[in-house]
Amino acid sequence: MPTDTREGVTELSYIDAIHHALGDAMRADDSVVLMGQDIAGHGGAFKITKGFSDEFGRDRVRNTPIAESGTIGIATGAALLGVRPVIEMQFADFITCGFNQTVNVAAKMFFRTERPVPLVIRFPGGGGMGAGAFHSQNIEAWFLHVPGLKVVAPAFVDDAYRLLRSAIEDPNPVLFFEHKFLYRRQKGLVDRSAPVPSRIDGRGVVRRDGTDLTILSYGWMTHRTLEAAEALAALGISAEVIDLPVLAPLGMDEILESVRKTSRAMVVHEATITGGFGGELSARIAEAAMDALDAPIRRVCYPDSPPPFHKGLEAVRIPDPDRIVATAREMLAW
Repeated sequence: MPTDTREGVTELSYIDAIHHALGDAMRADDSVVLMGQDIAGHGGAFKITKGFSDEFGRDRVRNTPIAESGTIGIATGAALLGVRPVIEMQFADFITCGFNQTVNVAAKMFFRTERPVPLVIRFPGGGGMGAGAFHSQNIEAWFLHVPGLKVVAPAFVDDAYRLLRSAIEDPNPVLFFEHKFLYRRQKGLVDRSAPVPSRIDGRGVVRRDGTDLTILSYGWMTHRTLEAAEALAALGISAEVIDLPVLAPLGMDEILESVRKTSRAMVVHEATITGGFGGELSARIAEAAMDALDAPIRRVCYPDSPPPFHKGLEAVRIPDPDRIVATAREMLAW
């Protein structure tokens, strides 16, 4: 792990980066209020808010009933009145109980009233731990179809910290997807003293340069894609890996520049393939850069099935480096 001696730069785990982003935002702005099930005292399902009720008080760290619709509705109203609520879903899957308030109220409020809704909803999600169909889904695509929502899915620790701070500052509703598998496995350097952007803006980040094909991914799958790129390099194949920490709004410049350079594009995501974000990315690339492509765009995704409890059955469904490598070789042979 690299070291950095600059003041304010510390090594954190992914879960600690989120903890510190919340705490630092609350210290910087008294209007930031946390809401969620068992987040006071207990610290929430993953202990991310542990100790916050002692420091900030129960008025700013509020336990809510098991009523996601009511929580999001109250938070939307509070945001209209100048509060900056941050809601923790115990698991991303549970947003279904608050879907209407998210997509028909929070997302559309500015278009109806021209008043900002600075609301953040945090989504611990994803598989890899055999947690079954109610605690493992990757549901970002449900919301990418909804104008008015910003959607974030960081893969790296520094992005998790920076983008959560920016999400809290943003005047729009932001859905912040955190992959549970990364919580205690991913570590990195974070500069907590750096200025915080006041809005979420999306652009791809080139995590590895390459010339033979472009691979797009986000969240946990970015790390698996980077593993695959290392394996491809040993085979003499140069893969460029672009991480997409912000899915909406999505910047296409970096993506199209890369595809025009490599002439091949692959999308890797953990969500199920039908209706997944890979389809939208593929369409945008085809519309803007079809003349640059030397092979069909390929997707490596989860099959159209609910996540099983059995870890072995789950593992063969989640995209892994072997599947990415095999798909890349097929593309190069086209």
